[in-house]
Amino acid sequence: MRFGEGTEKYNLDISCIVLAGGKGLRLGQSKALEVIGNRSLLQWVVSGLSFFNSDIIIVIAPNQSFSQLIDYPKLRIITDIYPGKGPLGGIYTGLAASDSFYNLVVACDMPFLNQALLRYMIQISSSSDLVIPRLGNMVEPLHTVYSKGCLAPLEGLLKQGNLKVSQLLNLVRVRYVDAGEINQFDPKHLSFFNINTEADLVTARELARGDRGDDKRCPGFRENSRLCRYSE
Repeated sequence: MRFGEGTEKYNLDISCIVLAGGKGLRLGQSKALEVIGNRSLLQWVVSGLSFFNSDIIIVIAPNQSFSQLIDYPKLRIITDIYPGKGPLGGIYTGLAASDSFYNLVVACDMPFLNQALLRYMIQISSSSDLVIPRLGNMVEPLHTVYSKGCLAPLEGLLKQGNLKVSQLLNLVRVRYVDAGEINQFDPKHLSFFNINTEADLVTARELARGDRGDDKRCPGFRENSRLCRYSE
């Protein structure tokens, strides 16, 4: 599948990193392969990111292979150098492999990425090591801009066995993107909707068909989604 044809693209000095090494235990197979409409979740995510015309790095677990699913000229698929260490290891792997100082990190199970919100986060990243969405005391670390300045702190956490991404927030310069900013671009917070269960898949398929276009209950930040609580 070829992405980005017939659409305006933006050239930004950033690379995109997609974490696709999760086991998807509650779904019984890799989440990246689940289908919404006629596309896999991974294809939805790469399609959303191809808008930026940047390098896209997909971090996979050992023995995974998704290359046959994607036709994007600036794509690289690399293996997690910290397998079994959760998102922290995948983020470190992607940052270490990237040629860009700033990197947009997302998960492979987020089909409704909002390009305007992502572009805004990239544009405000120049004086921070990490730009992360925040609603109340909840943050989404897999819809975040990370700089190479995060590499050493990430490595330290990994060596300590501290695998909570939220711990990184105390070690680097953080720019939070709060509700007022998010709502300008994505008032329903669908950017943060991620697939955990069969019920999430049903909802995602309804959203993709437009069946819930005016539904005020469309899920974004949710208690069952992949969120971190933080403390300052």
